[in-house]
Amino acid sequence: MSDASGSEDHRGTPEAPGRVVTLIERSFWESLVDEHAATDEMVWGVAYRIEPHKVAEVKAELDLREINGYTIHYTPFHPADPTRPPIRTMVYIGTPDNAQFRGPQDPQELAEIIARSVGPSGENKEYLLMLEEELRGLCPQSGDGHVRDLAARVRQMEQERVEGRRPPDMGASRIKKAQGQDRQEELERA
Repeated sequence: MSDASGSEDHRGTPEAPGRVVTLIERSFWESLVDEHAATDEMVWGVAYRIEPHKVAEVKAELDLREINGYTIHYTPFHPADPTRPPIRTMVYIGTPDNAQFRGPQDPQELAEIIARSVGPSGENKEYLLMLEEELRGLCPQSGDGHVRDLAARVRQMEQERVEGRRPPDMGASRIKKAQGQDRQEELERA
């Protein structure tokens, strides 16, 4: 199941953390009180095969990108094609014992945070809308009801801003998006 983790280093700042998704065990999810409708039975995603000679380089880049809030776990990945066997994969997960883990939040408050948060990697709403698009594009059955709901709420807020029914968000003007991986790494080391 997916849940929210804080993002102080990519889609927000330490003063105003954005939100990103993380995966959690269903048994833990079921112990939480969540204001969203029932969660989907499966989480959709993509598994990448890294060429053996590139594993160390890719892992080092991922470790840098995912260091704030995630730990490495190994889990089976089940391809959409049920005739293919599961694949053992490495995944970065924001566990509940991590300081960045936020757990369930009121959906409207969560959408408000996402709509206004900005970090070195860009606007938090950009992350959400791209995530929704990618999940939808994986296969005909893919998607995530929680992500769709949040994206619809953020789009509604944006429409209200355009129509003048909501004040402009000043958060986007406070921080510049990093241009490229090298600049992102410089910002993260600072």
